[in-house]
Amino acid sequence: MIRKRAEKELRSSEDGAVFYIASLSCRTIVYKGMLTAEQVESFYKDLKDPSLETALALVHSRYSTNTFPSWERAHPYRYIIHNGEINTLRGNVNWMYARQATLQSDLFDADLAKVFPIIDPDDSDSANFDNCLEFLTLAGRSLPHAAMMMIPEPWQNHESMDDAKRAFYEYHSCLMEPWDGPAAVAFTDGVKVGAVLDRNGLRPARYYVTKDDLVILASEVGVLDIPPEHIKVKDRLHPGRMLLIDTEEGRIISDEEIKNQMATEHPYRQWLKEHQLVLEDLPQVPITSEDDGKSLFQKQQAFGYTYEDLRLILAPMATDGVEPTGAMGCDTPLAVLSEKPQLLYNYFKQLFAQVTNPPIDAIREELIIGTEMMLGSQGSLLETRPENCRQIKLDIPFLTDEEMAKIRSLDRPGFKSRVLDITFKAAEGGSGLEKALTKLFQRADEALRDGVNILFYQTRTSTGKTLQFPLCWR
Repeated sequence: MIRKRAEKELRSSEDGAVFYIASLSCRTIVYKGMLTAEQVESFYKDLKDPSLETALALVHSRYSTNTFPSWERAHPYRYIIHNGEINTLRGNVNWMYARQATLQSDLFDADLAKVFPIIDPDDSDSANFDNCLEFLTLAGRSLPHAAMMMIPEPWQNHESMDDAKRAFYEYHSCLMEPWDGPAAVAFTDGVKVGAVLDRNGLRPARYYVTKDDLVILASEVGVLDIPPEHIKVKDRLHPGRMLLIDTEEGRIISDEEIKNQMATEHPYRQWLKEHQLVLEDLPQVPITSEDDGKSLFQKQQAFGYTYEDLRLILAPMATDGVEPTGAMGCDTPLAVLSEKPQLLYNYFKQLFAQVTNPPIDAIREELIIGTEMMLGSQGSLLETRPENCRQIKLDIPFLTDEEMAKIRSLDRPGFKSRVLDITFKAAEGGSGLEKALTKLFQRADEALRDGVNILFYQTRTSTGKTLQFPLCWR
């Protein structure tokens, strides 16, 4: 808390100058620098001192991939070193900001707000990951528990996974989304040291265990010259798996042991059965359809469908169940440069790390890629309570009119919905849109104060017919 307060106050007082504390830990020392590997021990003289001893070390030498290199962005961070990229970073960071309003902690109590923001917006993806892992650990989660929450195994389609472990991942998916991407992360709190690999296994991680109890893990084989006769175990870290060493116990804890321990700490499966709702199990609700040919055409126009969209993209998928060849490339102009009217969301473009990854085969893709979603109010990220999984489970993130009607008519504790009208006069232009958004925010705030946690957005056509928009959850 002292470190976080000092960083915030000194940054503001120094007119935006960079101020970064490498570590204030009582168990670890962090050496950072924009140095080559050969320069480290010459720069930090204590690394040559024979009285300096440690049972573990994380070492990382790398070039910056997605951010401009700087001293504070050099590895290692306070808890991790990281090889790879976090492709889901923007969503992860935004969710962490949003969760700050609901966080509760017996350890921090009323002082919790002093450590906000949890994520430093000026840091790299690796540092953002470190910010979150550090916060979860210092707020009471064990280091392997926090790592399992942030980089979960692909549990949705894993048929042979133990049910207790599957329930662990499903429960925690109600609290946090995966920090996903090609990543190999090594971590330590000064007592335990370990590493975890992303669910795709798109970054290499291999390790040796020698006969004199030395464990060496690196992204490549042969980083240290170890005579073959001294090697007891030679293996690689598998996708989604964890290697953990406890220096207090003096042993390697297997992936199976540590995850079984985490999965059996609480009755996660029982909590899911008692509190989680499955969309398919909700009662059917009759709806009246306005989909005559004319209204369907109006909706297609309202949502920006073109003749090419229907013929080249939707028709092949609907009739043959195949990937549309029209999606192989997109040469449409940016919405801001287009001379034709555009939908609001066309002005936004996806951001992702531009990296080279090996192609994923169809068999592995079926196991790895999950489409399930949990919808509902999130509980406190720092507390393990049965009601944290009081959410609705969706198999895919698309809803039909019938499914929206199910959710809209839901009358159970923890679920309350309201429909908000977002129609405004297009002739009013940008100022009209701005006023409409301001009113929408005010109505949404009022709804939330009334205990609503499901918001439906609705617009009306010139003929008075309504169009339901996808729902938004808080």
